[in-house]
Amino acid sequence: MTTPKIDTSVPHPARVYDYWLGGKDNYAADRQVAEAVVAATPGVVVGARENRAFLGRAVRFLAEQGIDQFLDIGTGIPTAGNTHEVAQSVNPAARVAYVDNDTIVMVHARALLTSTPEGRTTYIEADLREPRTIIDHPDVNKVLDFSRPVAVVIIGTLMHIKDEDDPWGAVKQFTDATCPGSYLAITHLTADFEPDAMGTLAKNYNTGPLLMTNRTAEDVTRFFDGFDLVEPGLVWASEWRPDKPIPAEAVRGGYGAVGRKL
Repeated sequence: MTTPKIDTSVPHPARVYDYWLGGKDNYAADRQVAEAVVAATPGVVVGARENRAFLGRAVRFLAEQGIDQFLDIGTGIPTAGNTHEVAQSVNPAARVAYVDNDTIVMVHARALLTSTPEGRTTYIEADLREPRTIIDHPDVNKVLDFSRPVAVVIIGTLMHIKDEDDPWGAVKQFTDATCPGSYLAITHLTADFEPDAMGTLAKNYNTGPLLMTNRTAEDVTRFFDGFDLVEPGLVWASEWRPDKPIPAEAVRGGYGAVGRKL
C-alpha cells in the first residue's frame, strides 16, 4: 500500500481547525494561518471548541430521536467526541459515513474511527462540491440506507465553499437523496452578531489557498429548504440546546441549526 502524498506547505481548513482544538496533526503552514487569526480574533479558539461542542449536542439529540444513520461531511481530523462515538453511546448500532477532502484526515480516520461491534463506520475522501461522488459511493451505500432516515451533518464546512460554487445546490443534492423524517445539522460562520470581529477573522483567514465566507441568517436558512427547524431554530451555535455555561470569551460568530425533512 502506497503512502498518500500530503503537501504540508499548503494550509488546509481541517488542520487549522485541528490546531485550534489543541490537536497535533497540523503543519507550519496551518499554524501560521491559525496564529494570525488568533492574534486578530482571540476568541476564535473558544469558538472552534464551541463549534465542536455543538456537533456533540446535535448528534446526541438526533440519536435520541431514533436516527441511527449519519452522513458526516467535512468531518475533520478525529478528536474526542466524534460523531459515531456520540451516536453509538446512545445507540450502539448507529452507522456513520465520514467524508473529507484532506488526505491526512483520511489516514487518521481509517486508523481511529473504529465502530462498536453492533454499528459500522466508513470514511471516504471526497469533495462536498461533488455530491454524487458521495451519495453514489459504494462504501457509503454499504453503510447507509437512503430509503430510511439519515442525518446529514455539515459542521463548520460550508463557509469554505464560495458562492459561485453554489453550496446551496450541493446541500440540496444531499437532502434530496434522503427520505422524509431525515435531518440536516449545520453550523456556519456569520458576521450578523459581531461584524467587526468576524470581518477581521475573515480577512486574516483568507490567505493563499484558504477561503471562508461569513453568511447571513437568510443565507443559512436557505440550506434548510424543505425542512422544519427544531427548537430553538437558527441561533448562535453556542445557544443551541446548551448543556453547560457558555464561555464568556466566546465570539458570537456562528449559527447552528437542526432541521427535520418534511
